[in-house]
Amino acid sequence: MAQCEVCGNDYDRTMEIRIGGQTHVFDSFECAIHAVAPRCGHCGCAVIGHGHQAGGEVFCCAHCAREEGHDDLVDRSASTK
Repeated sequence: MAQCEVCGNDYDRTMEIRIGGQTHVFDSFECAIHAVAPRCGHCGCAVIGHGHQAGGEVFCCAHCAREEGHDDLVDRSASTK
C-alpha cells in the first residue's frame, strides 16, 4: 500500500500525479486538489477548472481578476442568457 502525502492514509488504491517531473501520491482527488491546485491570485481559493489567467497569475473568475486590475477579463453577463 502507498501513503497519501496530504493526509497520511495508507490506501491500496492511491493515485500518482506527475507535475514538473515530480511524482505525487494521493488517496483522493480531494487531497490532490488541496496539494497541487493553483490558488486564485485574489481570493486564494483552489482553481479546479481552467480559471482565468492574466498578468502571470491564475484567478478563479473574471471578478477576482478585475479586482487585481485586469479589466480585460469578463464573465458571461446576465444579458447574454
